[in-house]
Amino acid sequence: MTTEDVLLRADTDGVRTLTLNRPKAYNSMTVELKERLLAALREAAADTSVRAIVLTGAGKAFCAGQDLKEHVGLLQAGDEAPLRTVADHYNPIVRAIVEAPKPVIAAVNGPAAGAGAAFAYAADLRIAASSATFLMAFAGVGLGPDSGASWTLQRLVGYGRAAELMLLGRPVDATEALRIGLIAEVVADEDLTAKAHEVAAQLAAGPTAAYAGIKRTLSLAAESTLAEALAAEDAIQTALGGTADHREAVEAFVGKRKPRRLRG
Repeated sequence: MTTEDVLLRADTDGVRTLTLNRPKAYNSMTVELKERLLAALREAAADTSVRAIVLTGAGKAFCAGQDLKEHVGLLQAGDEAPLRTVADHYNPIVRAIVEAPKPVIAAVNGPAAGAGAAFAYAADLRIAASSATFLMAFAGVGLGPDSGASWTLQRLVGYGRAAELMLLGRPVDATEALRIGLIAEVVADEDLTAKAHEVAAQLAAGPTAAYAGIKRTLSLAAESTLAEALAAEDAIQTALGGTADHREAVEAFVGKRKPRRLRG
């Protein structure tokens, strides 16, 4: 494991775990942490030895969203950087999660609020500790949603529920999050790290190119007509049909054996 001040990185079994590491501040996002997280996500996406990514937080929180102390301090100093942070940081971070050509798992170890919750929504899978909560806190500070939450949340739970959670700023605990489809699984707090790694390692051992194709197809279909979605499926399926992973998987199925992953 290497420590980069506010961000921890660990590689095991083809899985890169990125841990937000400001536990005393509930892993709230400073400019430094945003820049380091964005760089780390892009690096993990480009590294062929990394086949799955886990995003989690240190301590008792996943991520409390924007560090408002830094935000107010910069505004009071006349620095306009906070007004650019959505374009400079949050939007690129969410795109890096969504567009990563490999699975991204959010291991939500505690409260996730604002942009922190939005990072979890942007992940491909969300596994939560029983102590996890989700809060769309934007209206409480006089702001609208950012970090893609307006796009991701309603696709997970529907427009009506997303509007309720954003307008009322009502926290959602892990039990409710599972019931409404916001997360895939709830585990005991002490089991979260192992469970997230187990799922990520399973994905890391699978056909990465196919996973990238699935992610791309789903993203395209979410904002396209049926005809456009069918065309995208055709194009991506044709490309995947030429990969070594596909040939090996088909041969293994016919031969009634477990496939070897060739990563190509």
